[in-house]
Amino acid sequence: MTVSRLQGVPGIGVDRMGDAADGAADPELLRLENLDTDLRPLAAAVEATRGAIEDDDANSYLPFPGHERLRRAVAAHVGRGVREIDWRQTLITAGGLNGILNVLLATLEPGDEVVLTDPVYAGLLNRVRVAGGVPSLARLEPSAAGWSLDHGSLRTTVNDRTRVILMMSPSMPSGSVLDRETWDVVAELCRAHDLLLVVDTAMERILFDGREAVDPLALDGMAERTIVVGSASKELRMIGWRVGWVVAPPALVDDIGLVSISNVVCQVGIAQTAVAVALEAGNEDVAAAAAEWERRRDLLLVELDGLPVIPPHGGWSMLLDVRALGHTADEASERLFRLGRVAATPMTNWGSERAGDYVRFVFANEPCERLRGFGDRVRAALL
Repeated sequence: MTVSRLQGVPGIGVDRMGDAADGAADPELLRLENLDTDLRPLAAAVEATRGAIEDDDANSYLPFPGHERLRRAVAAHVGRGVREIDWRQTLITAGGLNGILNVLLATLEPGDEVVLTDPVYAGLLNRVRVAGGVPSLARLEPSAAGWSLDHGSLRTTVNDRTRVILMMSPSMPSGSVLDRETWDVVAELCRAHDLLLVVDTAMERILFDGREAVDPLALDGMAERTIVVGSASKELRMIGWRVGWVVAPPALVDDIGLVSISNVVCQVGIAQTAVAVALEAGNEDVAAAAAEWERRRDLLLVELDGLPVIPPHGGWSMLLDVRALGHTADEASERLFRLGRVAATPMTNWGSERAGDYVRFVFANEPCERLRGFGDRVRAALL
């Protein structure tokens, strides 16, 4: 029997598609269903992980908020070299989404509304629901040039029940990147309605076409109401390390920390020095990875030319409008798997009903050599 807090919390589909792809054991199958990547982490971070196995301090519950070196590295990383963030405002978590859930549990009363974009990662929606919140969705509008957040839709999502605006840029699964004008609207709404802004920065440096990230902490009046949640999994390609972080205003750190030790208790000890090393290395390593993912995006856009695909401006994935081709997302995913030898996750439950118009292609885990001919596979399956 499902308990009440899980009613309305659907699966995300990625697990089902991943299991199917693993079970096929087909080397010709293109794995575009989940957010793995074949690009290795920074070599120095891997070596630091090996060294931590022999470090007794790494084999410990303590300190619960995370190792000081990593907390200082996170503070410097989020500060971007332009502002000083007290490292004691940071908490290390067991992955970025653990941080998101901890933040929501520490800030929401049952029934509080949380504004997110539509479409959006189903795991974010589900964490809002598990924390007792109610998702309120602002439309991302697709075009041949990419996705943009509809400002009118964003404004109408905010009401007296709203507590948090939760933004991710680049967003999953669309790859949308919020521009300065949109961030200004977000900040205006937060100030006018006394809202918290939670920013999922897991992919903030994975930007294409020369785009630059906007720092919401730098916007007027936002430093005291913004919570930054980050992760080593995407930019640093350290998925199995399970390390994330939260940077919060001083008034909220203790509450989020209390949820943290009541939830997962502590982080992966042997992973923390490695993540500190990767963060301390700066932007060069991340920029090189982002350049490779941009090459793969560009190749897929050429392969899918003439099909209703919406170009992503960053991140690891892109969406194809399969409704325009006469299929539901679930039908298209099944046909791609069976006829095209492509594993792709349907976007059913990744937002409003309109998310079911799309399937997602993740381009982080397959090199360009294997992606050539991808368009032929898609057309054979769906046209």
